Amino acid sequence: MPKSNLLFLTEQLNNMENPKKENRERVANIVLENQNLFKELVSITFDVENKVSIKAAWILEWICTHHNLDLIIPHLEEFSKKISSLKFDSAIRPCAKICEHLATAYYAKTANNIKKNLTTEQIDTIIETGFDWLITPQKIAVRAYTMNSLYYFGLEKKWIHPELKHLISSKIIHESKGCKARGKYILEMIEKHRKSTL
Repeated sequence: MPKSNLLFLTEQLNNMENPKKENRERVANIVLENQNLFKELVSITFDVENKVSIKAAWILEWICTHHNLDLIIPHLEEFSKKISSLKFDSAIRPCAKICEHLATAYYAKTANNIKKNLTTEQIDTIIETGFDWLITPQKIAVRAYTMNSLYYFGLEKKWIHPELKHLISSKIIHESKGCKARGKYILEMIEKHRKSTL
């Protein structure tokens, strides 16, 4: 049975012509109707040599953003360990967005399942990958999501904000307009946080 699940899902992903909203929603609904497919979706996302992994990453992010972030909880270990192995820009972007969702949920004021389940080791791995994404050539969206994630994780881990601030000031702020704008915003947030903790 698992084999046919994998083949079935791969077929659905291959049939997606582009990442239009209706295409992502259609495949996301197939996975949501049979949640055994979610495990396969994560596996395909990290089959990094395979171009279909890009489409799997789109659907994974779509489900985490628009439906239910909690579905990733049983796969947090695999997700946090394997994001550093992603090669295609189009797969890194959705996974960087999922990292941002995890960071936002973890530091949300209200209790939630991400807070209960995301471990310190998994957070450290996400942070490490995030810094790698900031120092290597990446698209604006990856930079923006990652700066947000690192800002949140830096609320607890004191060393992150100074490192992030240095990276933004010396590198990111000199990149594209979008990176500059997001970088300036994060610098303001870091400063605001610093003042509030004095």
